Amino acid sequence: MATWVEPRLPRGMRDILPQKMLQRRYVMRVIENVFERFGFEPLQTPALELAQTLLGKYGPDAEKLIYDARHREGKEELALRYDLSVPLSRVVAMNPELTKPFKRYQIAPVWRAERPQKGRYREFYQCDADIVGATSMLADAEIIAMIFAILSELGFKEFVTKLNHRQVLTALGEYSGVPTELLGGLYRAIDKLEKIGRDGVRAEMVKNQIPAPAVEKILALLDLPTDDLAAWREILRAYPRGIAGIDELEQLTQHTRALGVNPARLQVDLTMVRGLEYYTGPIFETVVTEPKIGSLTGGGRYDGLIGLFSKTALPATGTTVGIERIIDVMDELRMFPPNLGKTVTQVLVTVFDATQRAASLALGMELRAAGVNTEVWYDADGLGKQLKYAAAKAIPFALIAGPDENAAAVITLRDLNSGEQSQIARDEIIARLGEKIAAA
Repeated sequence: MATWVEPRLPRGMRDILPQKMLQRRYVMRVIENVFERFGFEPLQTPALELAQTLLGKYGPDAEKLIYDARHREGKEELALRYDLSVPLSRVVAMNPELTKPFKRYQIAPVWRAERPQKGRYREFYQCDADIVGATSMLADAEIIAMIFAILSELGFKEFVTKLNHRQVLTALGEYSGVPTELLGGLYRAIDKLEKIGRDGVRAEMVKNQIPAPAVEKILALLDLPTDDLAAWREILRAYPRGIAGIDELEQLTQHTRALGVNPARLQVDLTMVRGLEYYTGPIFETVVTEPKIGSLTGGGRYDGLIGLFSKTALPATGTTVGIERIIDVMDELRMFPPNLGKTVTQVLVTVFDATQRAASLALGMELRAAGVNTEVWYDADGLGKQLKYAAAKAIPFALIAGPDENAAAVITLRDLNSGEQSQIARDEIIARLGEKIAAA
């Protein structure tokens, strides 16, 4: 006899019940439609990768979060995927015949052994779109325009995409004289400028052992407007990588305007840092400004990552849409369409009694063939029990056909929201029900 097992989840994991799944599917469908409208095509990669594929790509802090997944009898060292960008790079390296530019999207779960907390899970979905094989800043601009289309279609009103460039950050380190091994601490400190202010950044840099002369040079830079490219160009004029980064940011903002992105929704922020080490060019992050709920998307250019898997390096740029946070925010702010129901079922076909079961089953199959999401009751229970079930599931309509209805070739259609009901000719029921569903 099997031993009783307490039903519980591993830490950081969750079940997503049907009503929440309907919300998730709504968001995913909107995002997929926008991706495909911009010419991106779907890709699937395995949950498991060789450990060597993932290690050495994200930086030491991130790699502590990668799950080992070796089979007890297997010889391969495996790991659960940490993101979708590294698997994409492996796919491109393994399939050199792919037409370039290669534009793909993927919506799939990833795993990170983070400390579980509100809104942060160890298994969650990422939603990525990337362009491989294009060096033009127009590719990066198209990613940004696509982000704006997604958030607008989901109903977000107040948001801004912040832009920076990895080469500007590199030049900032060179200008200040911070040793290479301390650059991570420098970037983490200045990335907190908006949250902790200038004095907080000073304290953070000191804590991160940034030399005092470098601290003062950085603070003087932070006194400049973070979007004043001309002033930063003058300060960094002796650092070619910084100048090249500023040039590309100027190109990027011009292209986004040509693509119809509202300039008021773009903000150059030369203190913004994205954490992953593989970024090489423009980096971008979209934040909701009202209410303040943090970033919803993040991405950038990573021209060196594919070269780690192939003798031929390829340019690449892309974004992650924070689908988990978007869903949480939309739920909290009641942004989902009011007609997004609690169930996929549109109608319950009741069973009057055992003698009418065959007729109910036939009607249910006709409705399904016509594209109506239909449930048929299983047992010859009382009508009250069947309608109570429909109400509990928020099924909007029920069809009732007893001996009297069948003799008159009609069916009773009950609207379970209003309580209204009417008798409809049997051969008109599909059309009339379709009208009711469309109007609901």
